[in-house]
Amino acid sequence: MIIFPAIDIIDGKPVRLYKGDFSTAHQVADNALETALQFEKTGASWIHMVDLDGSLQKKPVNAKTFTSVANETGLKVEIGGGIRTMQDIDFYVNNGISRVILGSVALKNPNLVKEAVKEFGDIIAVGIDAKNGYAATEGWTEGSDVYFTDLAKQMEAVGVKTIIYTDISKDGTLSGPNIHQLVEINNAVSCDITASGGVTNIDDIIALKNEGLYGAICGKSLYDKTLILEEAIEVCK
Repeated sequence: MIIFPAIDIIDGKPVRLYKGDFSTAHQVADNALETALQFEKTGASWIHMVDLDGSLQKKPVNAKTFTSVANETGLKVEIGGGIRTMQDIDFYVNNGISRVILGSVALKNPNLVKEAVKEFGDIIAVGIDAKNGYAATEGWTEGSDVYFTDLAKQMEAVGVKTIIYTDISKDGTLSGPNIHQLVEINNAVSCDITASGGVTNIDDIIALKNEGLYGAICGKSLYDKTLILEEAIEVCK
């Protein structure tokens, strides 16, 4: 299982949110590149980055921050937030980004996902974020009546190989991941499933690994030091 340290960006600075609420944003590090370099030094191979400004503005806002991490570290960077067009995807792919995560458009414009997968293949991932099991969009500010596994099956049908699943009620809470829903989505599709939201300690990492998850995104737990990155990477080897 791959451990993805997370860096969420607002105004170019690394922040964390509580349950996706932008009013709770607080800065957790001085500099994204320095933080990424530290993660790399600790043994990470991937990093998960989110353009929170982009999620709200529906366009890439902090692209320079992400491309600098991709080009000035040895990390593979996956990036989500505000990616709405083929041009957005093309820009990131051609500037060193290893995986592009489509979120809101998966629900609102599935044809774009289909086109992107046809053009870029496994570089394209889909982020499914849910409240009470139903997909949410636009930086988690809008709900829907689409059940999370139904959306996952739709994405699998258009060729998506990687899905990042977030239970919004768990995100930034250090209350443990939603194992039940993660098992449900992992069983519903053949895609690689990355767990996001609620990871707190090494026991959570072991539990996710034991359920056969592809990856685990770790944010607040690393910044609050309830999880040691080196230890998490070691148990997943």
